[in-house]
Amino acid sequence: MVSLGVSAPAEAQTYRFDSVTVQGNQQIDAETIAGFARIARNRSMSAAELNDAYQRVAGTGFFRSVDFAPSGSRLIIRVQEYPILNRVNFEGNRRVDDEDLASAVQSRSGRVYSPSQAEADANTIAEVYAEQGRLAARVTPRLIERGNGRVDLAFEIAEGSMVEIERISFVGNRDFSERRLRNAIESAQAGFLSWLFRVDNYDERRIAEDRRTLQDFYLSRGYADAEVLSGVTELTRERDGVYVTFTIREGQQYRFGSASVQSEISGIDPAPYEEALTVRSGALYSPVVIDNQIQQLERVAYQSGERFVRAEPRLTRNEREGTIDLAFALVRADRVFIERIDIEGNTTTQDNVIRREFHVAEGDPFNPREIREAASRIRELGFFSDVQVTPQPGRADDQAVVDVEVEETTTGSLGFGLSYGANDGIGGNLTYSEANFLGRGQSVSASISTLESARALEFSITEPALFDRDLAASLDIGLNSTTATSDANFATSALRVSPSLEFPLSENGRLSLRTTLMRDDIRVNNTRRNPISPRIRQDARQGRVITSSVGYTYRLDTRYRGNTPDSGFVLRFGQDIAGLGGDRRWLRSTALVGYERRVFNGDVTLRAEAEAGAVMHNSGPSRINERFNLSSDQMRGFRPFGIGPRDRRTGDGLGGNYYAVARLEAEFPLGLPQEYGITGGAFLDVGSLWGIDAPTANVIDRRGLRATAGVSLFWTSPLGPLRFNFSTPLRRDPLDEVQYFDFSIATRF
Repeated sequence: MVSLGVSAPAEAQTYRFDSVTVQGNQQIDAETIAGFARIARNRSMSAAELNDAYQRVAGTGFFRSVDFAPSGSRLIIRVQEYPILNRVNFEGNRRVDDEDLASAVQSRSGRVYSPSQAEADANTIAEVYAEQGRLAARVTPRLIERGNGRVDLAFEIAEGSMVEIERISFVGNRDFSERRLRNAIESAQAGFLSWLFRVDNYDERRIAEDRRTLQDFYLSRGYADAEVLSGVTELTRERDGVYVTFTIREGQQYRFGSASVQSEISGIDPAPYEEALTVRSGALYSPVVIDNQIQQLERVAYQSGERFVRAEPRLTRNEREGTIDLAFALVRADRVFIERIDIEGNTTTQDNVIRREFHVAEGDPFNPREIREAASRIRELGFFSDVQVTPQPGRADDQAVVDVEVEETTTGSLGFGLSYGANDGIGGNLTYSEANFLGRGQSVSASISTLESARALEFSITEPALFDRDLAASLDIGLNSTTATSDANFATSALRVSPSLEFPLSENGRLSLRTTLMRDDIRVNNTRRNPISPRIRQDARQGRVITSSVGYTYRLDTRYRGNTPDSGFVLRFGQDIAGLGGDRRWLRSTALVGYERRVFNGDVTLRAEAEAGAVMHNSGPSRINERFNLSSDQMRGFRPFGIGPRDRRTGDGLGGNYYAVARLEAEFPLGLPQEYGITGGAFLDVGSLWGIDAPTANVIDRRGLRATAGVSLFWTSPLGPLRFNFSTPLRRDPLDEVQYFDFSIATRF
């Protein structure tokens, strides 16, 4: 209750006070309250000014009631204070910790209780739950009197259930199906086993990110005028689900027409810049292509000593022909330098991890495009849930300050799982991974796995930016052991240490250099009832073997880049040379080439792959674990050691020094609800494994081609992408061991 003790007829009169008396206060001293009113002594004031003073006291939020009572030359201010908060508690919260809620609210122990602030804090807590998809959460503030002007404030929380996305719809999409667009975004509809997924829980920030993803999806496919007009969310009547509708204006699809460079700066010849143009006429329009071209043109300017030249793209649409002519204008940029880069919000991540994503530093020319690209690189780190990079004016007109504000997110995980493989049986694994170890941007992973026939302990650490450059340094350590099975009639153990370096050679190509030191042995248990090939027994007699090797792998990957978002190829070539120390000397070479393309508006994916390998030995006969063995990921339809050189008497597969395989595959929808994450596939594999050094009369080495065809089921499960293959050999050798079904983690080249 608040009141001003002045009658209506007195509104026109004036007042003059030589003293102010405060009554009723217990927690806040009288001088402070009088200071809120800001009444000057012995100065004439109107009734309106007195009312303003009253509003200032009442507006502090510290008092249940305020009364101004003029008494001659004295003003009496009577107040009834709100109590002091003794404790702030949270009740009913199981999904969010007390510490997280306490940091979100403004009500604090020791502060004056404010009903308006308590209501605002209740709304803030509800927003915290809404961000987790719990839109039905209800929060009620409740006071508990403690006496002596102190109270406890308890927020009673009814968390409610997760709000799932019941349906995702699209309006205005003509050229792409709803299935294709749903595949492009992160959010998913609730459905089969939805309680195991998190992407089908409603998240307002994820929906906003999906709008940007859809916009980029259309722009990268030539729809220069495409707009995602809205992403509307509608709650179900029970408030336990939402319907999300994206409204799209596709526009026309364009391809690049002509490309040219124009100079608007006196003394700069556009000819050298024309030579740097790489935009191909007829290629699909893409902002990524334009950004890459701008970067190349500005690099030409920088190399010629022009630090303040910018390339501005100017587009001319030809709607009838569906082309966009592209002209780059060379213009003089403002002479603005970067004064400093300020970083805030990174409580764990070190500043240099963020700063190294900028390819500019303090004192360099300010380039808005470079700043936008740096912001994109920081987001791609995956360390932050929100990244805001904002340029601000500096201390001088020719200076700018780049403010970077980040909000960190969880980067580590600890997992336990069960696995099953047609060849390996049932197993379990324990994994730990951290993508931002100690805030240094380093990735660390460790895993322990056990199967019926194998055990493995793996550790890996990677520094992705050694010396703050695009140079990744890694250290991998592994301890593995296998037991004899029906496929491999021998046991092995190996300890491996392998440091490596990886760096780019081109925009899409990277080179990895490595050295590996390994100690391994092969063990057999040869009995009359379980005879083992003499060749394998010969390997086992060597005991523990030390192998020291160096190698490299070059990888070129153009899939799903900005200029080819629905197709691309992979080229991988590598060699390892053993013999720089250790007991073994050999040269192993492998190569793979693959092409992938989405057709029928992206609903069907076609893949073609070919790979081959060869190993040459120079330290006596090769060992079985040095030769190649085709897995079910390489050649479906056959068991491990199921094809290739074989011991005639024992039937043991021996592996081969050479292999070549070609694979064709199509992946397509089955008409099931998309939220099930199940698609179908068909495949054809053709290949062979052959060649064994120092052969004996008991070794059969038939080099004929094998072929197998089949169908697959792909399931994007909570445990990862799984695939089930049903195979039928079309061409085989009578001694080959066939496998009609296998189940494994889905892999891509």
